[in-house]
Amino acid sequence: MTIPSVALQTSTLPNKPGVYQYYDKDDKLLYVGKAKNLKKRVSSYFTKQHDLGKTRMLVKKIVTIKHIVVATETDALLLENNLIKKYQPRYNIMLKDDKTYPWICIKKERFPRVFSTRRMIKDGSEYFGPYTSMKTVHTLLDLINGLYPLRNCNYDLSLKNIKAEKYKVCLEYHLGNCLGACEDHQSEEDYNQSVIAIRNILKGNFKESLSAFKLQMKDFANNLHFEDAQKIKEKIDVLMNYQSKSTIVNPKINNVDVFSIVSDEGYGYVNYLQISYGSIIRSHTLEIKKKLEETDEQMLQLAIIELRQRFQSQCKEIYVPFKINVGENLKIYIPKVGDKKHILDLSVRNAKYYRMERFKQVRITDPNRHENRIMAQMKKDLRLSEEPRHIECFDNSNIQGTNPVAACVVFKNGKPSKKDYRKFNIKTVVGPDDFASMEEVVYRRYKRMLDEKQHLPQLIIIDGGKGQLSSSLKSLDKLNLRGKIAIIGIAKRLEELFYPDDPIPLYLDKKSETLKIIQQLRNEAHRFGITFHRNKRSKEALNTTLETIVGIGEKTIIDLLKHFKSTQRIKKASFDEVAKVVGSSRAKKIVEHFK
Repeated sequence: MTIPSVALQTSTLPNKPGVYQYYDKDDKLLYVGKAKNLKKRVSSYFTKQHDLGKTRMLVKKIVTIKHIVVATETDALLLENNLIKKYQPRYNIMLKDDKTYPWICIKKERFPRVFSTRRMIKDGSEYFGPYTSMKTVHTLLDLINGLYPLRNCNYDLSLKNIKAEKYKVCLEYHLGNCLGACEDHQSEEDYNQSVIAIRNILKGNFKESLSAFKLQMKDFANNLHFEDAQKIKEKIDVLMNYQSKSTIVNPKINNVDVFSIVSDEGYGYVNYLQISYGSIIRSHTLEIKKKLEETDEQMLQLAIIELRQRFQSQCKEIYVPFKINVGENLKIYIPKVGDKKHILDLSVRNAKYYRMERFKQVRITDPNRHENRIMAQMKKDLRLSEEPRHIECFDNSNIQGTNPVAACVVFKNGKPSKKDYRKFNIKTVVGPDDFASMEEVVYRRYKRMLDEKQHLPQLIIIDGGKGQLSSSLKSLDKLNLRGKIAIIGIAKRLEELFYPDDPIPLYLDKKSETLKIIQQLRNEAHRFGITFHRNKRSKEALNTTLETIVGIGEKTIIDLLKHFKSTQRIKKASFDEVAKVVGSSRAKKIVEHFK
């Protein structure tokens, strides 16, 4: 069978909402996408110029286009998500998560049990969750068991079995953890009142339980049953303590889903909070791997559909950071102030913390991914044409105008490469002239690299403002390297980044990793240059004192410095003190020299 051309397949697509699928020559699924208008969306792939290489590669591979028409855009979103999860096409963002989450089950039976499980059985039982942490499940079950005495046996407590006295109370009854329904010591109605209260607690509603307990306590106190009243008071305290810890916003905010996203060059991190009566009853962060430079809007949209499906959310309100389309039956809010904004900010904070933790893990388990992400981020932040895998940073040192020197430090893949560090004595500049010194060392550095056919860096950083940057550019002009190597200057005061021929500096976010690496480069160049400068000054100071004394050799100088520790102490020492170390003859010469 002859496959029609892509142009012909595109021309016959309907102007309806739906899902499209791209296949290669081997009939392998490459990509799944959704569209409000199938014909317009698919045509755009073949008529637009794509900046991203991966998108261009995808378009080249497309041989067959298939589509599914649906009634609404919401249906398209749902279908797209399901197809991506099922087939995991190569060019779609990854939302894969095979983890089984725990639930709390209220079993459909006479005198229902309440327990944790990872298996959902469709037998009419109620399931609350799923929870993303087993710790949360244990905390809730401990709270429930502390408030309400429930059975934990798996007996069939039918009316027939209880009347036949088939079961006997166990140790749990004698410990006060169960009220003995198996021997008809507790009525089904009384037991079910506890189950109703538990159901409310699992939904985040503590109001009913607190009211019931307070009423109970009052009745016991009125009837002078003070011990029983005290036990109820302790339960009220436990419940209120748990409520105060779990309530983070206005309790009027109920049955709401909150979503936020943070992203970098390769990944997106979507946090999901579910709010019930002002309490967080669920929190989960989803990591999304980008494939075609997807926007935050695209990633968040797909993640919302996935997370609501995965956690079976029935909430009709959602809070998001920006406008998004995820369904006709949802109320979407973009909070700006107040409690709603507070909860959205909390979601953003959770996403950022998760991202930071993943970075720490990735540094250990996958250092290449960490390096690639940093390099891609630096390329974007600094507006470079290629990733700065090799960076060199220059700094001058001429404290008090003496012994001018310069330092060049080298970073490769975002890390110091100390074997490539270089230090320079200023040869052609007289006096403290930072601009001329920078021009000299940049010229010498890259003249030598060209002569020795070494690999040039992708980025040069000059410690200084416009003046030092201009001087460095003169050297690159002489070597015909201008435009072939990216070069920027960093001014210390406001951390301004200056570019050639651009009067307006660039300001990076103070917390950005790109700025931190630039600062690390600058600080390392400064440290390396200062150390070299101090060593040179110390050596020169030594040469102008002890080594200039006639008749005093290197061994004598070493003996003196070992004993007195410094030239200053030798100057202040008496004749007898010096003579004890080097003898009278040489001591006389040293003392007379310093006089």
